[in-house]
Amino acid sequence: MQPEGREPKEVGVWVRVSTEDQVRGESPEHHERRARLYAEAKGWKVVELYRLEAVSGKAVMAHPEAQRMLADIRSGRITALVFSKLARLARNTRELLEFAEIFRACGADLVSLQEAIDTSSPAGRLFFTMIAAMAQWEREEIADRVAASVPIRAKLGKPIGGAAPFGYRWHNKQLEPDPNEAPVRILLHELFETHQRKGTVARILNECGHRTRNGSPFSDTTVSRLLRDPTAKGLHRANYTRTSDRSKNWALKPEEDWVYTEVGAILSDGLWERCVAILDGQKASRKPPARKAMHLFAGYAFCACGTKMYVWSNSPKYICESCRNKIPVGDLEAVYREQLRGFLLSPEQIRAHYEAADTEIHDREQLIASMEADLRKIETEDDRLYQLYLADSLSKEDFGRRHKPLSERRAQLEGELPRLQAQLDVLRVSSLGSTEAFEEARNLALRWPDLALEDKRQIVEAITDRIIIGREEVELRLLHVPFGTSADCPTRPHGFIAATS
Repeated sequence: MQPEGREPKEVGVWVRVSTEDQVRGESPEHHERRARLYAEAKGWKVVELYRLEAVSGKAVMAHPEAQRMLADIRSGRITALVFSKLARLARNTRELLEFAEIFRACGADLVSLQEAIDTSSPAGRLFFTMIAAMAQWEREEIADRVAASVPIRAKLGKPIGGAAPFGYRWHNKQLEPDPNEAPVRILLHELFETHQRKGTVARILNECGHRTRNGSPFSDTTVSRLLRDPTAKGLHRANYTRTSDRSKNWALKPEEDWVYTEVGAILSDGLWERCVAILDGQKASRKPPARKAMHLFAGYAFCACGTKMYVWSNSPKYICESCRNKIPVGDLEAVYREQLRGFLLSPEQIRAHYEAADTEIHDREQLIASMEADLRKIETEDDRLYQLYLADSLSKEDFGRRHKPLSERRAQLEGELPRLQAQLDVLRVSSLGSTEAFEEARNLALRWPDLALEDKRQIVEAITDRIIIGREEVELRLLHVPFGTSADCPTRPHGFIAATS
């Protein structure tokens, strides 16, 4: 009973009765009345009724009534949900526990009458978990029994779920050729034997106005699947795939589990076998994609006009597609090697390179510190304006007018700071590892002619920003700032060496 002087607890009643339950005579009205009488006995007030009729308990969380109930729990409209038994709420353990977590977070109770569960108590929560696991076990047992019956039904040639293959239909629980689709299925095989191209077959079928059963155009994948399906030659394959409950992806079962049954053929064995033989031959002769030729300066060679230069397949030169500027592969490598060797053996140039990088790090740190100070000032001013507004010393209009530019500036700073900090992190990491990289590159540069292409490429990637190729000279820019410049955040130019090509 409700204690005297206290407002009655406002609760909801949950009624879910599946089709199977209705067949057994369990009416929704019966479960509703039972819950209402219990609430009345407890002195609670029923303010909402949630009815899910003919709905399976496997997954109910996404049902509109379930979502309406959860919205009422979160808003405080109801503080408890009463139902006849756990299986009426849901059979899926995960969903049952998820319901319990939501109710617990909102300070609401789950009340199951048959199991006498009240989730507001520790004992109730423990018992709830145990009973929920049993409900899940019961559902899995049913699923196992259904799965065990599938091979038996397949061997008898009976439907085991899913649509009939294209070209066939289920009639009186038997698979038979479909008079409308069978001619298209035959045409598909004949076209493939003639053209031996799945894409060509799909295109011809689509151009002739044929479509798959759901109205979609034929595709290479659809054509391939139908060509390999032995149903068309009178041998229907079943029980050969399984589907994951979580991912919904299907996979083949072991071949010993596959079940074949004889059905009416719509094409000859010979035509089906010839098409499959063509497919197998194409698969066996298919070569892996050829490895693309790797060129030493690909991605680093730029024309003076700003366009990247690449080695064309019919020419041993780096060529600019825009202005047709070009340089032989061997000449560019010779210039790069000579200038790189001179730089790596010059302590003065290396020292200047590192000093430039250190200066860049220091400048970036100063910029970040300045922006962080600006952000703190904005937050202080914004807080001061808000306090004045709360004290009625500032009108709503004045507060909005003064707050808007602060808010815009803060958004700009908060958007820019992470980018600058990331750039600083990259600079620091690059600086820490640059000494080792340059020492290794110096040793390798002395042995350049003996190096493999992969080793040379590693040197290029480690220390090169870009190579600018003009009509008369080649400019080598070494990397000490690992990101480009921008108009908003200018950086010092990269160190470079110029040489006449």
